[in-house]
Amino acid sequence: MRIALSRLEPLVGDPDGNVARMTEAALAAVRSGAQLVAFPELAVCGYPPRDLLQRAGFIEACERALGSMAESLATAGAGDALVVVGCPMRTPGGRLVNAASALRAGRVEAVHAKRLLPQYDVFDEPRHFDAGHTATVVACAGRRVGLLACEDLWRARDVGAAAAYLSDPAAECVAAGADVLLAVSASPFAVGKAAAQRAVAAEAARRLGVPVLTVNAIGANDDLVFDGQAIVARADGTVDAGARWIEGSFDVDLSAPGRPSADPVACDDAERWDAIVCGIRAYVRKTGHRTVALGLSGGIDSAVVGALAAAALGGDRVTGLLMPGAHSSAGSLTDAQELARRCGIRAIEVPITGAHSMLASHLGSAFAAAGASMAGLPDENLQSRLRGLQLMAWSNASGALVLTTGNKSEYAVGYATLYGDMCGALAPIGDVLKTDVWSMARWANANHARAGFAAPPIPEPSITKVPSAELRPGQADQDSLPPYESLDAIVRAWVEEERTVDGVVAATGLGRAEVERWTRAIDLAEYKRAQAPVILRMGARAFGRGRRMPIVARPGTAG
Repeated sequence: MRIALSRLEPLVGDPDGNVARMTEAALAAVRSGAQLVAFPELAVCGYPPRDLLQRAGFIEACERALGSMAESLATAGAGDALVVVGCPMRTPGGRLVNAASALRAGRVEAVHAKRLLPQYDVFDEPRHFDAGHTATVVACAGRRVGLLACEDLWRARDVGAAAAYLSDPAAECVAAGADVLLAVSASPFAVGKAAAQRAVAAEAARRLGVPVLTVNAIGANDDLVFDGQAIVARADGTVDAGARWIEGSFDVDLSAPGRPSADPVACDDAERWDAIVCGIRAYVRKTGHRTVALGLSGGIDSAVVGALAAAALGGDRVTGLLMPGAHSSAGSLTDAQELARRCGIRAIEVPITGAHSMLASHLGSAFAAAGASMAGLPDENLQSRLRGLQLMAWSNASGALVLTTGNKSEYAVGYATLYGDMCGALAPIGDVLKTDVWSMARWANANHARAGFAAPPIPEPSITKVPSAELRPGQADQDSLPPYESLDAIVRAWVEEERTVDGVVAATGLGRAEVERWTRAIDLAEYKRAQAPVILRMGARAFGRGRRMPIVARPGTAG
């Protein structure tokens, strides 16, 4: 049996456009000899459709597009090839299901209703869908293909929840006569997940004695990124996988012997780099923008975001605003200029000193008359907000989409200024801890061609200098924060692993008073994160839709 696992990036809410592209790709695959063509989960509507599924007429539009695809394939000569595509559908009884639909001979021949509906992290499928209850097996080219949809195969084992589900739809398909399993998937990227999914697929193939094939969504929609992984796991333990992050078809011949994968999973830094580049590129394109802007401070965070933006879009589509203030060092300006030169970014210098002096004087006089002072934090935040104001003014003047440069460590404890450095539409490294930002920078310099550059993109001083917001004389981040190695250990344990305070102490080896202070700070900063831009999700517990904490709650339990 010859199979094409086809990865095409959909646009959420565009069933007609998505179907037109899939029809063209399916016909090309069939003309090249494919007997089975598979597209990812919910590829007709794009993933995640979220509450578009509740909009009047949306499901009907998806079903019409799917029917049109079946007819177009038949008219164009697809013959008896089987095309499997994900689509939201209503059953004859009116239930809405997340379906893997099999198209052949001008009609929808079979519909598999997804059995296991995840309700953790970013997933809330029971909000929209009813679960299926039966195995679906379809004949194709002399084989019996068992259809699965995403979680039906993964069963949360790819994210470390081994006992999340009692049923095993893959095993039930084999019991129903399947000798090949095909899982269409829209599994959001997380560091380490690709390797885990290969292991899950391999285990299922060995245990059930049949080949297991999967095809994942590709591209990005809002905060979620998809790597387009296609896997072929055979009962003999051989696992092959198509190159990730590349649209197109991964072709498989099940009659040929298995071969080791030609696409090994990259290191964590490379995975994050690829995922963020994909996320930036998709967000900019799908929102209708052409250019982006960000503040370049000479520090590590803005340097990495600037390099990522240049890798995603090309440096000619990135503008860096250099906005020195009264406390900015000369090195900050030269490091920012050097980053711009290395990445081909346009740099515009727009100092905040004049505006800061005028506003500080104006507000200081007015506030003093009312018994308040601008000294200290008010003055520091005023500088940050002036930079945010200038970035948004540039956005209005140029049409550029603003990228923020805050990392997960800062967002965790509120070391970020609302309406200042949090201004923007997209936070590319908002789910990357500070220590991982440094690691990514070193990786990008050591692997600059792989990262998309002719030479190392990040200036060495941006990596080695002491981090500072430069909002007061001699300021350093560690004046207000613990060392980032300690802070990141706390964030991992409290946010990503959901440990108790005692658990954080045990996991990190830090003192209880320090842990209590910073876990409380994390909870109290929830109100800021509720106003943050879209954060690209890199792990299983990103700030945003996947971590829905209350803003007002008893300290120590939430925000």
